[in-house]
Amino acid sequence: MSFFTKYVNIVKYSHYLAMLGTALLIFVCAPGLQKLEDKSSNKVSVFVNGTQVGTVKDASEVSGMILEARRRIASESSNLVLVDSEVVLSGSTDVVGQVDERETIVNNIYNVMHDNVMKTKQPAFEVKINEFTVNLKSIDDVIALLNASKEEYDPDSEWKVWLVTDNTRELNVLTTKIEKVSDQKEPVIDKPIVFPKGGALLRMEEIYDAAFSQKPDNAFEFGVRSIDFDENVEVVQAYVDGDKISTLEDAIEAVTKTSQKSKKYEVVAGDTLGGIAQKNDMSIDEIIKLNSASIPNEKAMLRVGDEITIASPEPELSVVRTERRYYEENYDAEVIYIDNDEWYTNHTEVRQQPVTGYRKVVADVTYRNAELVKTDILNEDITVQAVAKIVERGTKIPPTYVYPVWGRISSGFGRRKAPKKGASTYHKGVDFAVPIGTAVMASCGGTVTRAGWGSGYGYCVYIQHPDGRSTRYGHLSKVLVKAGQTVSQGQKIALSGNTGVSTGPHLHFEILIGGGQVNPLKYLQ
Repeated sequence: MSFFTKYVNIVKYSHYLAMLGTALLIFVCAPGLQKLEDKSSNKVSVFVNGTQVGTVKDASEVSGMILEARRRIASESSNLVLVDSEVVLSGSTDVVGQVDERETIVNNIYNVMHDNVMKTKQPAFEVKINEFTVNLKSIDDVIALLNASKEEYDPDSEWKVWLVTDNTRELNVLTTKIEKVSDQKEPVIDKPIVFPKGGALLRMEEIYDAAFSQKPDNAFEFGVRSIDFDENVEVVQAYVDGDKISTLEDAIEAVTKTSQKSKKYEVVAGDTLGGIAQKNDMSIDEIIKLNSASIPNEKAMLRVGDEITIASPEPELSVVRTERRYYEENYDAEVIYIDNDEWYTNHTEVRQQPVTGYRKVVADVTYRNAELVKTDILNEDITVQAVAKIVERGTKIPPTYVYPVWGRISSGFGRRKAPKKGASTYHKGVDFAVPIGTAVMASCGGTVTRAGWGSGYGYCVYIQHPDGRSTRYGHLSKVLVKAGQTVSQGQKIALSGNTGVSTGPHLHFEILIGGGQVNPLKYLQ
């Protein structure tokens, strides 16, 4: 007696998609079996998943029986049925050579396979919006979902959505196309699936006619000019586990609810960190957290044209619409800037004060959800001409100030109890407690105006900086620079000490603006 085995697990499938939401799938897997090597065998025993289902004379008959049993299982469900099956044939020689009836073997195979159904996949329609995916049971649900996504901006059903073939894709993928009902023609790309109507069209012809009756050549059609989804929408047929198919209500909730999403914001003239935070319903700390590399703290400088990251509440599927509108408004002319290469960027002077104008406007106004994106003025009737504000501004980056030493602050700026006789009760700088001989660095580049002994300060160094400010370094043990010398930021200028009116080893440091001392900690980086 000889034995041979073969593992068979070839899956074939076919599917049929009917419009109106009816889906039928028949999953068929037909194994191919190897002929018996032992030509003397007159009987073949058939095993499916370890269970003997019968005996045949010819091994080639088995593939047809397997196929028939699978077809019977598939016919019992409109869903995708996966069956785990391992077929083993065992040839033998028997004096009697009795075999089983074909119908008996097919029934036995069906019973074994039915007990080994792995999983039933249900037909669904997968709606993909960027990285977001939701599965729905029917095309009707897909239509209702997309309709609900734009309903807020199209309450009067002036616009209709088609599902058309996406010709940029090799696979059979549908995407959306939204057109005004009165302008719609059946797309020639493919037979569309038509979405229910949904949308609003704002009519303002009467207002415009009254305001521009003297200009009959300007015939504008007001209202919503276009509606579209901002994200790319893809709809494909798929087969998924039943628990992964969403109800329509859950899908609408997931797609239309708002969540915090990051986006870029371009800084414009007049922007401040607080103003940007207020406009976008955020806190300054939240903006700093999202932009820690470029905005380390609330004092960071913002420049026109900079892009920063903000968080904005948005739905998964955004609606972009353009409305043609008539309105009257006060308006300001754009600010005119005169660049001065000799000034620092924190120095500006107004050369001409603005005057607000008044105008009647016809414009295409584009929104993304409720957010204004841009305004394209098509026609304007100016009643009062606006006068632009003219500002002269510096272009040079102002100098920065760094810590002259690293040490514990032993006395801050402002009022204090005199630490010893002769000391001031109003401290005009900051004291850093450091050992004698600690290297003292120039807080900012500039020109040394004094280097030597100073009453009360002991050995000291004064430096004048290009922005008009100056710094002082007192109670030094040794001065390493001379008056008139140019130093750079971070250059070693002295060694700390305990000279003059001092209670111990430390560095006394001052920043002066306009000849008066200010709190250095507000300027140090």
